[in-house]
Amino acid sequence: MPDAPDGVALPPPPAGPVTYRVGADGTAEPVPRHQPTPIAPGPVPAVTDPAPASADPAFTDPASTGPGHTGPGDVTPAGAADRGAVAGTPSAPADRPVPAPATGPAERPPGDRDAWEQAYAEAARDVLSGMVASARDPIAGGRHKVFGRADLAVVPTTSTIASHLPRAVGLGLAVERLRRIDTAGRRDDPAGPPRSPWPRDAIVVCSFGDASVNHASATAAFNTAGWYDHTGLRIPVLFVCEDNGLGISVRSPDGWVERTLRARPGVRYFTADGTDPVAAYAVAAEAAGWVRRHRRPAVLHLRTVRLLGHAGADAERAYRSTAEIAADEARDPVLATARLLVEAGVATGEELLARYDERGWQVRRTAEEVLDEPKLASPAEVVAPLSPRRPLRVATVVARAAQRAAGPDAASRVEAFGGKPPELAGPLTLAQSINAALADGMLSHPELAVFGEDVAAKGGVYGVTKGLRERFGAARVFDTLLDETSVLGLGLGAGLAGMLPVPEIQYLAYLHNAEDQLRGEAATMQFFSQGAFRNPMVVRVPGLAYQEGFGGHFHNDNSVAVLRDVPGLVVAVPARPDDAAPLLRTCLAAAVVDGTVSVFLEPIALYHTRDLYEPGDGEWMGSYAEPGAWAAGHVPIGRARVYGVGSAEDITIVTFGNGVRMSLRAASALADEGIGSRVVDLRWLAPLPVADLIREASATGRVLVVDETRRSGGVGEGILATLVDAGYVGAARRVAAVDSFVPLGPAARQVLVSEDAITQGARTLLAR
Repeated sequence: MPDAPDGVALPPPPAGPVTYRVGADGTAEPVPRHQPTPIAPGPVPAVTDPAPASADPAFTDPASTGPGHTGPGDVTPAGAADRGAVAGTPSAPADRPVPAPATGPAERPPGDRDAWEQAYAEAARDVLSGMVASARDPIAGGRHKVFGRADLAVVPTTSTIASHLPRAVGLGLAVERLRRIDTAGRRDDPAGPPRSPWPRDAIVVCSFGDASVNHASATAAFNTAGWYDHTGLRIPVLFVCEDNGLGISVRSPDGWVERTLRARPGVRYFTADGTDPVAAYAVAAEAAGWVRRHRRPAVLHLRTVRLLGHAGADAERAYRSTAEIAADEARDPVLATARLLVEAGVATGEELLARYDERGWQVRRTAEEVLDEPKLASPAEVVAPLSPRRPLRVATVVARAAQRAAGPDAASRVEAFGGKPPELAGPLTLAQSINAALADGMLSHPELAVFGEDVAAKGGVYGVTKGLRERFGAARVFDTLLDETSVLGLGLGAGLAGMLPVPEIQYLAYLHNAEDQLRGEAATMQFFSQGAFRNPMVVRVPGLAYQEGFGGHFHNDNSVAVLRDVPGLVVAVPARPDDAAPLLRTCLAAAVVDGTVSVFLEPIALYHTRDLYEPGDGEWMGSYAEPGAWAAGHVPIGRARVYGVGSAEDITIVTFGNGVRMSLRAASALADEGIGSRVVDLRWLAPLPVADLIREASATGRVLVVDETRRSGGVGEGILATLVDAGYVGAARRVAAVDSFVPLGPAARQVLVSEDAITQGARTLLAR
């Protein structure tokens, strides 16, 4: 194995599934009990990190450089944009220069006409390359037609209506927060707070259409911007509404857009006629200047026209009259500009027409040229930027955090934990372990922020974030308004700005009204920018079922299908307290190294569980590893944990979350009957631990899948499909929840998986 950068030794790769000794059957227990026993480790697939996309071979630890550093192959993040958001040109972090801006008209001397011509030709080629899905498209590389330029801080966004507005608000909040931290810190102090990669006067610009004002995501963004402004927090965001009066064929009622935008509390309103270039420029400059000076949100309402249909297949004559179309064409901003030039004596009409025709032929020639440009030709080419995985570098970040926590930061760490670090606190519950891991994460990553509904003052509904605000301050641990779309939007913007956001969605069922922020925005950022932009994030989601007597469906949601279906999204489920911290450290490190978006799904019913078999046995609690053991206990993405009960030779039980505890209890009962079990805790639902799963299934030839999610669309379907694809020929059976919402009270037992169902399923499988 190669040495890690800076002389830090990498931890050895795990040998087979991570297995743990809990005691031999009957040897350490005064009462009959079948405890999990060691299982011989299996071979480990070779793990190598792909070469970084950047030509820079060195790897600089992102955790030690501040928010502007994004790692090899990435461009220092910069604001948002056209159908996204735009912030000013980023300043360079000390260890990484900002890429030189692309040559464009603004950088050329006014008299250098040839340079201007070349710049416009290059811009036209960029756009046309995207339209024909060319692999040479500079932003998406043929994956989608989006507008974006990393060097110009133009962030690409998808076609989902208004879904980029919440990110723009989050980016504005983060830019201003980093600006204030930078002002308070000492630039010459390497141990000081993270330095902002942004100019002090940077603002965010976010454009959208008039029909978008009616979308829930836009409403959430305006409301959040105004809400924070009302509380005194500053968000320098300029929303730009391009109002042509149409949403494809649906007309915006006269006056509706203006009335809607004017009514937004905390958002200043500016308006101009977009078909009047001089007036539009003056008002736009005024609006941007106001946001830049006051660091507050505003909206610029530009009334304009729509030329041609909404898209190529849209025949606008089906819903617009000839007279209406002609009236819009007469107000074409290009014609308005030509009139100004003629009236000012800059050019004649004939000269402008000739130039227009010349440009048209140039564009046509370029279009014909880009048609022959190469296209993406393999699945590997398509998915390359989707979700990069560099596990050795992730392990390095964990190892370095451990070195700092055990070495130079040891005293401050002890102080942060009130003189008693968690490894000295004795066995912890799952909730306590997550709380301690979050605190260690905030110590290791100065750019990390924890936020969500009730996470600060209250410490979370279940106390998981208790005490974090007191230790780390309200700037790093804060409550948000009660809107999941806005919570995730804040996380997206914060990650884009260079922070390491850890937002909480209070319950899994509450995620569904905001899931597009994960699917359409978070997961697509690297895919549509070839890694030039990213939004690293670890989303904590308390969820799953088995809360006794509380909540019904909205607090006992057992559906994770929407998460497993998002390409590139990592889904971790800690079941045991001693797994929680390693899994969370891995997710945080993956966010820093690879820009990974992870969902950390926490089983609520196990938060405060202490016992495994009998009341008072304390066997579900676990110790918290001291920093010196973090590297050795590192859990890579996609590695399972395996328990052996009894002989461990008869059946393999594959499960996760609440199913781990139930399966261990069922395995103990089966051991009384002479049946030995291997209990596989997946720990990662996306990606599944395929190598571990196949090995453990083959070890017994009998697989029982215990899936607490629903039978249709549940995790079990993916497990069985994985086995089939791998050529598994043994017996398999599934125990899953009923296709039903989880009802309130005792009725929940009728639809959820039970220990009895697990034991009966195992007996049936063995009887075949």
